[in-house]
Amino acid sequence: MPDHAQTLPSSLAAALRKKAPGFIDFAGEGASTTIASYNVHKCVGTDGRFDPGRVARVVGEIDADIIALQEADERTGARLGLLDLEALQRETDLVPTHTPANHGSHGWHGNLILARRGIVQDVRQVRLPGFEPRGAIIVDLELKGISLRVVAAHFGLLRRSRSQQASALVEATRSVSKPTILLGDLNEWRVRNRSSLLALLPHFGPIHAVLPSFPSRYPLLALDRIMARPASLITRIEVHQTPLARVASDHLPIKARLNLEVLGEAPKQPDPV
Repeated sequence: MPDHAQTLPSSLAAALRKKAPGFIDFAGEGASTTIASYNVHKCVGTDGRFDPGRVARVVGEIDADIIALQEADERTGARLGLLDLEALQRETDLVPTHTPANHGSHGWHGNLILARRGIVQDVRQVRLPGFEPRGAIIVDLELKGISLRVVAAHFGLLRRSRSQQASALVEATRSVSKPTILLGDLNEWRVRNRSSLLALLPHFGPIHAVLPSFPSRYPLLALDRIMARPASLITRIEVHQTPLARVASDHLPIKARLNLEVLGEAPKQPDPV
């Protein structure tokens, strides 16, 4: 049975005992789509090497239908993209869901969404409030006959900024009732009243599904998250832990299994006001 009461403190305690959970199961049936999030740390690994090819091989290992990458561009200057997207497409069939205005970049504030299949209907770039320049990408697409919204973000380092950014994304997605996935490096390891992500409740869940993903060699903090509206869309969340993933970036990728069939079983509900 899934442990629906699992929270970050228990996950951290297990991590400190070197027994960090690698996955959380909510239901085992009907999951047919994989979505993932990966902070690639500008393609610099824990060994200090800049190696985009190594990151691309981890993306191939994950084998996701949709993946959101963070820090896929240089942070300053021309903000050039750091991956060979053509080679990545040849190896994985993943292609970018949008073309940035700055054609040298891969994403928006380093956020890049790649998809293996689906029809992109709309793309929005959102500037997020806060002390540091941060952004999010909102992509509406049709996947396996289902209209789906994917929101990819990289939140700031300051607690107040993260709280503002969570509220901004709720507002940016409130008017559309279609099923929505929110994922990325949200830079928050706390839950309950200490979390800066409380504005996401009750809009997105499962909020308790936190798995340590940082630092990649000895993961202790659940900085990377995948949530959905409705939460029942997610049947499993897992940390991708392989020898290559532990060295390719300072974050481990996380992935979720989605049951798109559940969307045909009940009418869509508007977001809580």
